[in-house]
Amino acid sequence: MYVPRHFAMNDRAAMVALMRENPFAALIGADAEGVPLASHIPVSVNDDGTLLTAHVARANPHVQLIEAGRPALVVFSGPHAYVSPRWYASSPQVPTWNYLAVHAYGTPKPITDEARVRNLLAELAATHDGDYPDAWSFGALPEKYVAAMVRGLFAFEIPIDRLEGKAKLSQNKSAADIAGAVAGLRAEGSAEATAMAGLMETAKP
Repeated sequence: MYVPRHFAMNDRAAMVALMRENPFAALIGADAEGVPLASHIPVSVNDDGTLLTAHVARANPHVQLIEAGRPALVVFSGPHAYVSPRWYASSPQVPTWNYLAVHAYGTPKPITDEARVRNLLAELAATHDGDYPDAWSFGALPEKYVAAMVRGLFAFEIPIDRLEGKAKLSQNKSAADIAGAVAGLRAEGSAEATAMAGLMETAKP
């Protein structure tokens, strides 16, 4: 990832937080001939940001890459928003797109222990469904159904070798230009634009 110095995320805790807050990620790899492959999947991140766990359908071609021991890149995307040059105090300016992203690098390893696979699935459901009064859980499913489902998927873990983060928040602009962009984003009113405005206000130029 191209990361100019003023956009670099150097705080590992911030990168781990972004991954945990944006768990739907892109798993990217390539075969021996260099043909790329991407799968969009939910990814769990452990507390200290050293291990990713996930699963794909057993029929997914990514299974072959993982079993072959090929390295992978997992891309987590945070808030993002278009920034119009109309909002800046100075000129000339051009349009841009502000965003946050974290790239995690590592080599996936299959998880073959069925009990662990079941636990990972239950934890994933609890993470995303557990706060609701009528939260769904695997306990409501017939055992035969669960067993068939587990056989049909392929679970894996990725010990993280390296994290790379980018927070493009107009840090290279003047205070007046940033203020104008923040006001413009807030006027847009969307959740993404509002989130980006807040991030830009707290970023250090």
